[in-house]
Amino acid sequence: MMNIREIQKILPHRYPFLLVDRIIDIEPKTRAVGLKNVTANEHFFQGHFPDNPIMPGVLIVEAMAQVSGILAFHSGAQGSSIYFMSIEKAKFRKPVVPGDQLRFEVNVLQQRNNVWKFSAQAIVDDKVVAEADFTAMVSEKEMKNG
Repeated sequence: MMNIREIQKILPHRYPFLLVDRIIDIEPKTRAVGLKNVTANEHFFQGHFPDNPIMPGVLIVEAMAQVSGILAFHSGAQGSSIYFMSIEKAKFRKPVVPGDQLRFEVNVLQQRNNVWKFSAQAIVDDKVVAEADFTAMVSEKEMKNG
């Protein structure tokens, strides 16, 4: 298990973009399970949507990717940053609202050198609310535009 302080030692993300509160299970090179407690105080609910707060799907995918990054680094990935290369098969099945606890289950599908492919699900109350496959690259270098 990893608490928020241990997560911050691995991920460069900070508030308001750190979207994982705890890692509850990790099997290097295989799988990881993380949690996010969704509260009414989340910054994105101010505009998405004030009268009907729903967590943006893109942030759910980002949270799954953050759990994947932790899994990659615990699996021996070398580098200081992890970047999306592709997102595939993304599906959103149910809105995520304040009071929900998201459980992210991430599995390694493939790993070659510094490129990783993952499959992930976001679950609330034992129901899949989102899922996606994605490819990411671990890098020592900062990516720049142009």
